[in-house]
Amino acid sequence: MPVLTALALLAPGTPVLAAPADCAPPEFTYTVLFAPHTPQGSVERQLTKHCGTPVQYYPEIGVAVASADAGFDGRIGVDRAFSAAKARGPVAASGALAASEVPDRTGEQWDMRMLRTELAHTVTTGRRDVVVGVLDTGVDGRHPELAHALDPALSAGCETGRPNTDPAAWGPKHGHGTGVAGVIASAADGKGITGVAPGVRIASVQLMRPDGYMDPEGVVCGFMWAAEHRFTLTNGSWSSGPWAFLCSDRAGEEVAIEAITRAVRHATRSGVLHVSSAGNFAADLTDPKTDPLRPPGNTIDKNCRMLPNQLPEVVTVSAVGYQRKLSGYSDWGAGVVRVTAPGGDRAQVPPAGAGPAMPLSTTPEGGYGSFGGTSAAAPKVTGVLALLASKYGRVGPRGLTELLLRTGVQPMACPDGDARCTMDGQGRSSFYGYGLVDAAKAVRAG
Repeated sequence: MPVLTALALLAPGTPVLAAPADCAPPEFTYTVLFAPHTPQGSVERQLTKHCGTPVQYYPEIGVAVASADAGFDGRIGVDRAFSAAKARGPVAASGALAASEVPDRTGEQWDMRMLRTELAHTVTTGRRDVVVGVLDTGVDGRHPELAHALDPALSAGCETGRPNTDPAAWGPKHGHGTGVAGVIASAADGKGITGVAPGVRIASVQLMRPDGYMDPEGVVCGFMWAAEHRFTLTNGSWSSGPWAFLCSDRAGEEVAIEAITRAVRHATRSGVLHVSSAGNFAADLTDPKTDPLRPPGNTIDKNCRMLPNQLPEVVTVSAVGYQRKLSGYSDWGAGVVRVTAPGGDRAQVPPAGAGPAMPLSTTPEGGYGSFGGTSAAAPKVTGVLALLASKYGRVGPRGLTELLLRTGVQPMACPDGDARCTMDGQGRSSFYGYGLVDAAKAVRAG
């Protein structure tokens, strides 16, 4: 059959080869590697031969998703197939964040004042042709702050590895995605709060499994969806499962690393720039010692990386608190962190009336609440990049990144007496990268 150049959707009614009669019932979802542009028929034959049921295939990058029993990776090869859910084992499902309703607290957005968004909005609040994909836990598109921005036609659920455009698939499974979306695009309507780029469109791309993890099959699906629909930007305030870090010297995990790397690079080549949170484990990403999500005693080393935020194509963001110091929880890393942004820190308490230590954003069911961490810092950078894209048009991921670093940051040196922080010869630190993002400086330059 001819080589496919678009998503190969295994739609209802599509003939699929029957699995051998002695196959056990599927238990897990697997990410499976093939050579890029392997024909779909060949992929299906190999999967079914080893008792796998095809779910989705992305020919551009040679990554398939299949459901199968616990022995599937051993049959097809642990160097080709990986199931994060199998590696992780049984876990309890996470509960949804409770909605909260609070009065108008626009004046308490100290984080937006630090970014100087109000001055930036005198130049642009963002254009509708700029689309930001919120790759997360789903977005509440009915929230009054977000209804104007969310584009249902560009939204999809990706947790299974196969895009599903049913609104139930991309709606909020947890409050996290709605919080990210609120930072980026909350309406500038004189009510509630205001986002960094309220004039752009957002797409909800729901990646989270019912147990609360973002596994490789969903991550690959999210980036491929963004590439196919030509998003301008994507925001990922998470790391890919089954753990916080993936290790290249461990069986199976190198499959996940390769699949995610292929998907991110395909999206980048398609014109999509990805922004990622650095993580909230107070870790040096270049020299990790422990993974808080792995079983106790399971130490890690420099063979382990947090993905996608340690890929070179990605703009990775650390967090600072009200006093412009690295937040106590924030990860850092020389050459990994590009910039920093306000994510809050309970140890850096703002003065009375300035707002809560952990900044405000939207919650499902029309509410507002504190939303902090590097999860809140990354979408602020995404929002500034969206303003730059609104001003300068389609300049590509590299051009957009260069614009941000050249025009949109305030340089920051290492704090005195903190040996963890290092500077390179280009004015970049391991804590803050090139510096603190500044929306007004970015869009008013030139």
